Amino acid sequence: MRYIIIGAGAIGATIGGRLAEAGAEVVLVARGAHARALKADGLRLTTADGTRVHRIPVAEGPAELGELRPDDVLLLTVKTQDAIAALDAWGDAEVAGGGTAAQRLPVLCAQNGVESERLALRRFARVYGVCVWLPATFLEPGVVSALCAPLTGILHLGLAAGGADARAGRIAADLEKAGFEAPVAPDVMRWKYAKLLGNLGNAVQATTGPEPHPAKAALLLRARREGRAVLGAAGIAHASDEEQAAARDGKVEQPPGVRGGSSWQSLRRGTGSIEADYLNGEISLLGRLHGVPTPVNDTLRHAANIFAREGLPPGAMPVEELTALADEAEARAGTAGR
Repeated sequence: MRYIIIGAGAIGATIGGRLAEAGAEVVLVARGAHARALKADGLRLTTADGTRVHRIPVAEGPAELGELRPDDVLLLTVKTQDAIAALDAWGDAEVAGGGTAAQRLPVLCAQNGVESERLALRRFARVYGVCVWLPATFLEPGVVSALCAPLTGILHLGLAAGGADARAGRIAADLEKAGFEAPVAPDVMRWKYAKLLGNLGNAVQATTGPEPHPAKAALLLRARREGRAVLGAAGIAHASDEEQAAARDGKVEQPPGVRGGSSWQSLRRGTGSIEADYLNGEISLLGRLHGVPTPVNDTLRHAANIFAREGLPPGAMPVEELTALADEAEARAGTAGR
């Protein structure tokens, strides 16, 4: 199989670089300054066992590859707000022997949130979900670091509509050769909904900074409380905290130090967009559909989007100010103290 990594940022470049190291055939898809750096100087990837430069083929779109191959695997690692454009561009690409990628090739959605699988299923016949536990950093074109050990990350994968198949097993085997644990999970979306609850704090970190603080932990707790209430009302199952802890225990340890997550990195790079609509906004959506107020997540989504739209630096808002906004929203919704 050839792996086409659509969105070779922190997650995509780490997976692509590690797969290439293990002998898999890989293409990195990137754009702008990052694509130019990858083409000119290669991917400089730092993991727990050192820094290496990988010379991997780079494309900015499907036209550069010509006809796709029947054994290609599309790994979607763009942020969810960029998923529709990527799915449309690659879904229409022709495959050798007839048909399009959307008709014939598998696409793996390795992103935070749960919306990309639904977007992909509207277009692609073969869609897999991937629950990503892979802390990685991408702040400079061509340069990515992922410092967890002894594994680089854990990637649960399975069919987005439920179940698993032989292809999932083959992909998992390649990922495990490359330094990941890759459990084949017939209930992969249950794991992704659990990850979503943890990612509700991304907006807190992006707006107030990555440094630990009791007030930040309290905001995340309130956002997660709303999230659990919404998932319960919607009848959506998710892996428990205990299951997640057991799955990660001793496998993906990070070295000491403060690091910004994916949303913080988006602001740091000045991308102009952020994934809050598909993290906190997913909870807001489900809350509105099922009659559950979500004032804290509404506040976090709104604040993160202002930061992205106005180009504000990450961490520029005091946590006390963000907390006060959430308090006011709860008071208006009549949910304070619940």
